[in-house]
Amino acid sequence: MSKKKILLHSNHCRMKTGFGKHMKHLLSYLHNTGKYEIVEFCNGRQWNDPTLTTLPWKCFGSLPHEQNIIQEVNADPKKGRLASYGHYKIDDIIKQEKPDIYLGIEDIWGMEGFWNKLWWKKINSIIWTPIDSLPLLDKHDEATRNTSNIIVQASFAQKALIEKGFNNTHLMPVPLDVSNFHKLSKQKKEDLRKKHNLPLDAFIIGFVFRNQLRKSVPNLLDGFSQFLSKHPDSKAMLLLHTHWLEGWDIPRLLGEKNIDPKLILTTYYCDKCRQYEIKPFAGQDLDCRFCGAKKSQQTAQVSRGVSEGQLNEIYNLMDTYCHAFTSGGQEIPIQEAKLCELVTMVTNYSCGEDYASKDSGGLPLEWSEYREPGTQFIKASTDPTSICNQIETVYNMPPKTKSALGKKARKFVIDFCSIDSVCSRFDALLDTMEKSDWDFDFSYVPQDPNYIPPEISEDKLWIIDLYKNILKVEDPEKEEASGIAHWIHRLSTDQTRQSVYDYFRKVAIDSNTKNMTKPFEDLLDSNDKGRRILFVLPENKVDILNSTSLLKYIKDKYPDHNIYYATKPENTEIVLGNPYIHKVITYNEVMENFIWSEGQGAYEGFFEFVLLPNTNTNKNINYIHGNKHSIEYDLNHA
Repeated sequence: MSKKKILLHSNHCRMKTGFGKHMKHLLSYLHNTGKYEIVEFCNGRQWNDPTLTTLPWKCFGSLPHEQNIIQEVNADPKKGRLASYGHYKIDDIIKQEKPDIYLGIEDIWGMEGFWNKLWWKKINSIIWTPIDSLPLLDKHDEATRNTSNIIVQASFAQKALIEKGFNNTHLMPVPLDVSNFHKLSKQKKEDLRKKHNLPLDAFIIGFVFRNQLRKSVPNLLDGFSQFLSKHPDSKAMLLLHTHWLEGWDIPRLLGEKNIDPKLILTTYYCDKCRQYEIKPFAGQDLDCRFCGAKKSQQTAQVSRGVSEGQLNEIYNLMDTYCHAFTSGGQEIPIQEAKLCELVTMVTNYSCGEDYASKDSGGLPLEWSEYREPGTQFIKASTDPTSICNQIETVYNMPPKTKSALGKKARKFVIDFCSIDSVCSRFDALLDTMEKSDWDFDFSYVPQDPNYIPPEISEDKLWIIDLYKNILKVEDPEKEEASGIAHWIHRLSTDQTRQSVYDYFRKVAIDSNTKNMTKPFEDLLDSNDKGRRILFVLPENKVDILNSTSLLKYIKDKYPDHNIYYATKPENTEIVLGNPYIHKVITYNEVMENFIWSEGQGAYEGFFEFVLLPNTNTNKNINYIHGNKHSIEYDLNHA
C-alpha cells in the first residue's frame, strides 16, 4: 500500500523560532517512522528557494515566486502579511502534491479562511495552534467548527473549547528535546559560579524570557524587592536572561523601585568567541573578558545568543525559577527549567495552569484580572506579594523536599512535553485517518441559500439536511462531524432553528460570492424578467435594519414584483429570511448606475426599477427612472 502523504505547514524547520523547533522535532520523528510521504511547506521562504532541496523530504517555500504577485504583495502591507503566511501559494501546493493530510502549525490568524477552502474538508485537515487567553476569538470558534481535529498546547484552551461543545480537540504541547536540559552536579554548579564570579552561597532566582510587555517584569521586581525587605541577609540575586534593549526599560524600573542594580544579573554574549558571561547589567557593547574583543558583548537576544548547552548551564546557576506573565501559549522556558530540576513558580493562568500545580513540580502565583483593549482578552497581573511568598517558600524549603519536587518537575515534562511523548500521540492520531479518495477537482459546486428545509423533528437530521442541501456537503457525517455536534449543542443552549438556518444561508451567500464567476444575470430568476425591483443599501447595519420596515409597503404596491435586496456580504444576516425579499444579492457599485440597472435605449438592463435610499440626486442621477415608477413612502405604513 502507498504511504499517506502529509503536508506540514509552518515556519521552516531550520528557523530558530518556537514554530521552527516544533517543525524540526515533529518532521524528524515522522520521517524516522518510515510510514509517511512528507512534504514541508515553510513560511518565510520563497517557493523555489534552492536551499530547500537539501532536506530528506520535499520542501517548498510559501512565498510566491511569480514576479507579478511579488509586485502586488510588496505594494500592499496587508497582502504582504497574507503572503508571508502562505495564502498565495496554499492552493498551489495542495493541487501539486495532493496530500491525504494537511497540518497547519501557526497562530490561528495565520490560517484564517483556510477552513473555507474547497479542499479543506475533502482531505484530513488539522490545525495545531497556541491559544493564550480567554475568551476565545470568533475565529477559534469558526476554525474548530469547520475542522475535524484541532490541537491546542494547553489544557485551559482545551477546556474552553469543550465547554463550547467541541469534542474534536486534542491536547499536545510543543515537543521538546529533553536531552538538552538536565541538572548538573553540585561540583559543576560551583565551578560555574566561580567562573562568573558569583557567590557560592547566593540565592539566585531566574527568569528566561523575551523582553516583551506580556512578561511581567515590574511585578517580578516588586516581589523580589519585598523578599529582600523580609530577608535582607539572604544574599538573593535576580537573574534576567533577556535582551535589555527591547520591551521593558529595566534600568529605569530598578531606579523607580530602589533596587540595587548589582543584585540584578543578566547574560552577556560575545559575537567573537561565542562565550557568555553572567554579571550585573552595565550597558551594551562591552569588552569580552574571555577573548579580549572590544565592544563584542551584548545582552542575549533571539538573533544572537547562547547555545542550548550554554542555556542549560545558565539554568543550573539558578536556585529557583520564577515565570510571571500575563498569558502564554506554552512558555517553553518553564519546561526547560523543570528539566533542570528547578522548583518553578508560575502565574496560575493560561498555559501556566499546567505548570503551576504540585503534580508538575510547580508553585502557583496568584493574579488579578485586567482586560486587553480591543480583543477584551482576560490577562493576568501577577501579585507581587504572591511572588514574594513563593520565593520565600523555596528559600526555606528543606533540601530533600526541594530535590524531590525538582525530580517530579523533570518527570512531568518528559511525560507531557518530550518529543517521544507528544509525537507518538500525534502519530496515533494520524493512524485514525484514512487516505483521501478525493480527485482534487477544484471546480466549485454552487451552494443554495434559498433552500427551504422540510419539517424534521430530530435536530441532528435537520442539521445534516442543511449541510447537504444548502452547503452541498456530500457526506456531512464524515466531513462535518464536529460541525454537526457543535450545532446540536448550540440548539440546546443559545440558538434557535431560525438563527441556525439564517447562518447557513449567509455562509452559502458568502461562499457563492467569493467563488462563483458566472454572469450577473445567472443570479436572477429567468421567469420574473420585467417584474424585478432592486433595493440597494450596502451599509450601515442600523440603516439596513430600519429599511426593512419599508419592504412590506413596496411589496403591497407591487405584489407581482420580486424584490432583490443588494447589500455587502457582512450585512446579509440582517435581511436573510425577510418574507418580502425574494433574494439577497451582493452589492456592487455598478448597481447605483441606473443605465446599467434599469437600462436605456437599446440596453434593457436587469430590473424594472431601482431604489437607492442612501443616495440623493447630487450623487446619482436617480431622476433618470422617474418616468418608469416612483415610490412615495407613506410613513404611516412604514
